Amino acid sequence: MIEILPETPAIHAAAIEDLFDRTFGPGHFAKTAERLREYSASVPDVSRVAILDGEVVGVCRVWPLVVGERRDRALFYGPVAVAPSHRGDRLGLRVTQAAMEAGREAGWPAAILIGAPVYFTEIGFVVTPRGRLSFPGPQDQSRIMVSDLAGEASALEGLVTAP
Repeated sequence: MIEILPETPAIHAAAIEDLFDRTFGPGHFAKTAERLREYSASVPDVSRVAILDGEVVGVCRVWPLVVGERRDRALFYGPVAVAPSHRGDRLGLRVTQAAMEAGREAGWPAAILIGAPVYFTEIGFVVTPRGRLSFPGPQDQSRIMVSDLAGEASALEGLVTAP
């Protein structure tokens, strides 16, 4: 049975990085989303890992962000990765939804995610209006999504940056 737990960096970090490398390849470091992550530290209490027989088979890492001139707080969800042996069983959605619940319980107002709308809208993400959010590099506007946590994501507007 798969357990979904908070990330414990001392235990899970190496396995998570290995899963990211196997899932996305070395090119994932060139993505705009990585510009936000490289100047920040993840939030392990909100991030979630899926564990089966002691092995990390899924992960949703979560990062703090600030948005716009008002410097609204938000969480950045991703990367979301699932081991090839568990793709197709909705594990990515389950681990992301568990991380969203943790973010809500921790009082974070909103979630931002860059991903496939056909997939992530099932758990409450909505595509933002074109130009509402911008990133420190090129980003496909049709893949930028937000979700309410303990506040209203629709209020987010402006440049998304690391805190």
